[in-house]
Amino acid sequence: MITLNNAREIISAAEKRALEIGQPMNIAVVDSGANLIAHARMDGAWIGSIDISINKAFTARALDISTKELATHSQPGKQFFGIHASKHGRIMIFAGGIPLKQGGKVIGAVGV
Repeated sequence: MITLNNAREIISAAEKRALEIGQPMNIAVVDSGANLIAHARMDGAWIGSIDISINKAFTARALDISTKELATHSQPGKQFFGIHASKHGRIMIFAGGIPLKQGGKVIGAVGV
């Protein structure tokens, strides 16, 4: 189970990395049910990316796959082609969503 404190730690680590690469980010953490636990928009991060970060986390948990990997499988002729149109457009098919695992079990996800 991911607690609010866990989510804050994940966001803190993501903020640190964002500062290292010079790219302010929106960072979302969801629980095992893909429900939002916490979100942070760093100073200077795009307002338009708020829902994208949340939906990347949702996608990574809903499908238990990174959004980067899903992007590979959702190209024309691939098994998940067209999946981005499902769930009322919530499925994100580009990098930034990662399932969070503990003991081999997905317990949530992060999206940036």
